Amino acid sequence: MAANDRASGPGKAGSGSGGSGVDGLMRASLSAVAPGTALRDGLERVLRGNTGGLIVLGMDKTVEQMCTGGFVLDVEFTATRLRELCKLDGALIIDKDISKIVRAGVQLYPDASIPTEETGTRHRTAQRASIQSGFPVVSVSQSMRLIALYVGGERRVLEESGAILSRANQALATLERYKLRLDEVAGTLSALEIEDLVTVRDVTAVSQRLEMVRRIATEIAEYVVELGTDGRLLSLQLDELIAGVEPERELVVRDYVPEPTAKRTRTVAEALSELDSLTHAELLELPIVARALGYSGSPETLDSAVSPRGYRLLAKVPRLPGAIIERLVDHFGGLQKLLAASVDDLQTVDGVGEARARSVREGLSRLAESSILERYV
Repeated sequence: MAANDRASGPGKAGSGSGGSGVDGLMRASLSAVAPGTALRDGLERVLRGNTGGLIVLGMDKTVEQMCTGGFVLDVEFTATRLRELCKLDGALIIDKDISKIVRAGVQLYPDASIPTEETGTRHRTAQRASIQSGFPVVSVSQSMRLIALYVGGERRVLEESGAILSRANQALATLERYKLRLDEVAGTLSALEIEDLVTVRDVTAVSQRLEMVRRIATEIAEYVVELGTDGRLLSLQLDELIAGVEPERELVVRDYVPEPTAKRTRTVAEALSELDSLTHAELLELPIVARALGYSGSPETLDSAVSPRGYRLLAKVPRLPGAIIERLVDHFGGLQKLLAASVDDLQTVDGVGEARARSVREGLSRLAESSILERYV
């Protein structure tokens, strides 16, 4: 979200902007101060001018009660105005859309009983004000030559694009390696599905790799937000690498989540949530990943055979709507029966005419041939 996008600003904690609570507000706020935005331009002008600054990105009754003195302006926001007004003692108040400078030269008096880890007066005020108001607060330190963003009391120092890009490129290289390994295990799983030789271990290995790739991609996405316009190329590379990962993750779970029993029930949504909640250390343990999917996770269970329902391979058939996939899986009950079905058998499913039946039959046959060839040739 660019700062000059007047339709949306960083918002307020709990307002649902860009996510949930403080995490969502931090992401939106980082986007608002990213390189290429008018706000970041103004902050860097302040830093180069060897003056400090304290800027509250939002105005309501709570902020108003913290303010004393200064000037009521209500003028359009520009980077140059931010630079000039920061020469005054006191803080600036900007509306949450970063479209107007509401006040300048005000003294902020947040609740002194709010705990803070900061030592400098400006930073202590910024942290307390961010907690009390719920709005992001930016502090520009003249002596330390840094820009700090406070969101709900959490502090994030804004770095130069070069430093962020260096870490982002390292993460991207890691993602490329993990994605290559994911493609390998996913290809192996497809071949095993065709031969009906899948075990719980094979499924958990693919789920594990999908979750790892997803988490690395999430980390890189945070860098893209911080980089603003400098992260456009990185964003394109990321999009290309993770295309299809999220749908594949859900399809694997839909194929293999165990059927509910009297003692054990696990829906697809619950399994996906369990995988998402695993720590990095837990994700490395296949038995724990198996338990997240709804299996017991014992060594015996890991080596037990399972059969897919067919969602994943049917999704690879071109131009096959999701509703038809659901009907095919419900009708045949498993991938092996789908693979053995003739064109006439497929036509008995509601909504599957002769042309579509042939398309499904030929699509599954091609997938079976290519998967076996990839594994053994």
